[in-house]
Amino acid sequence: MILYPAIDLKDGACVRLLRGEMSKATVFGEDPAAQARGFAAAGCEWLHLVDLNGAFAGHPVNAAAVEAILAAVDVPCQLGGGIRDMATIEHWLGKGVARVILGTVAVENPALVREAAEAFPGRVAVGIDARAGRVATRGWAEETGENATDLARRFEDAGVAAIIYTDIERDGAMQGPNVAATAALARAISIPVIASGGVSSLADLVALRDCGAPVAGAISGRALYEGAIDLRAALASLAA
Repeated sequence: MILYPAIDLKDGACVRLLRGEMSKATVFGEDPAAQARGFAAAGCEWLHLVDLNGAFAGHPVNAAAVEAILAAVDVPCQLGGGIRDMATIEHWLGKGVARVILGTVAVENPALVREAAEAFPGRVAVGIDARAGRVATRGWAEETGENATDLARRFEDAGVAAIIYTDIERDGAMQGPNVAATAALARAISIPVIASGGVSSLADLVALRDCGAPVAGAISGRALYEGAIDLRAALASLAA
């Protein structure tokens, strides 16, 4: 199972939100590129980047910070937030992003997901963010009646690289991931599932790895910044 350190970008800084609330942002650093170098030095295989402003605006906002990260490290990066048309997808993949994450458009324009996944095999992931199993879009500000598992199943034959499943109520709360919901999703689909939201200890990572379902990865942010998870030790433990 791959551990993805998260760098969430708001106004050019590294932050973590509490349950997706932009008004509840904690700033952990003003230099995202330096943070990326630190994670890379610890040995991570991937980085998870989110343009939080972009998720609300519907277009890239923290482009300078993302480009600085891409220039600073050789670790592959996946990026989400405000990527809602083919031009933006092409722009970021051309800039060196290894994989784009499409969230809002997976609900509002699923044809774009299919088009992008066909055009860029292995480089398009779908982000599914849910409260109580129901999908939320546009920076989690708009709730839909869509069931998370039903949405994921629609992309079974589309060739997407991964489903990134976030339990919004757990995100940034340091209360542990929703292992049961993540495992159920991983069993329901053949697409690799990456868990996000609430991962706050090595025990959480082990629980996801050993849940009996094929969970491919886990994203952690606040726990790494606050020292609840030592990245180097966690990577070693997961590789053992």
